[in-house]
Amino acid sequence: MLPRTRFIIPFLSGWLLLYCAERGHAQQTDVQRYDVYAGFAGFETPELNLAQRGLHLQGGENVRRWLSVGFDYSEGSGHNALTPKLLKTSLQQELGMEIQGLILEGVIPANYQLVVPLDAYSQTFAAGPQLAYRHFRQATLFVRPSLGAIRQRVTPKPTDPITTAIVAQLVPAGHKVDWQGFYGFGGGVEWIATPHIGVRAQTDLVYWRLFNDLLANGTWTTRYAIGLTWHWGKNIAAPAAP
Repeated sequence: MLPRTRFIIPFLSGWLLLYCAERGHAQQTDVQRYDVYAGFAGFETPELNLAQRGLHLQGGENVRRWLSVGFDYSEGSGHNALTPKLLKTSLQQELGMEIQGLILEGVIPANYQLVVPLDAYSQTFAAGPQLAYRHFRQATLFVRPSLGAIRQRVTPKPTDPITTAIVAQLVPAGHKVDWQGFYGFGGGVEWIATPHIGVRAQTDLVYWRLFNDLLANGTWTTRYAIGLTWHWGKNIAAPAAP
């Protein structure tokens, strides 16, 4: 079995760091003011057994050698299954009574398990600072707070008359959308291939709590991403003219 993709990004980040360390320790002397990034992104939410795949975009301005500010956008889609144990206690009790009643009436077998497949589409929006370490000539290390908002749309896909009736009761519109804030931290490494092009590998760990009316708890999500960066503009690391 191939290793899960979420383990590849940290491995690649470490490999890039070691490679660049071997190439020398001279500090970077060309730090261009602006950059944009685009790449692949994956989201992993273990508590919900949800894996999503999509894209990641960033844009930033280097205001100091060690400090940049910018925006961050990502999106991904995937599938999982909702079970009663993930729901609020009151909903678990209500559904448990309904299922038990149907079992006693002989409508469903005694071993019936309520599982509702879902399609999920998530978008994240963030902005803020990022701290950079430019000690290596061909690599930039960076860390950042991850503060922003997440929008998620879930569409239940009931597979039998019982789940169809329950979905109609809990999600009458056939889908559900929620916005919430998130917080966490992230970082990564960028290999400087040319003065204008880099390869960036990064990851973030954030906490959010969506669908408070249904779900019992908030959860942690890991986002991992890799892609290309384009740099341009004035060299802010150049010494000032006399």
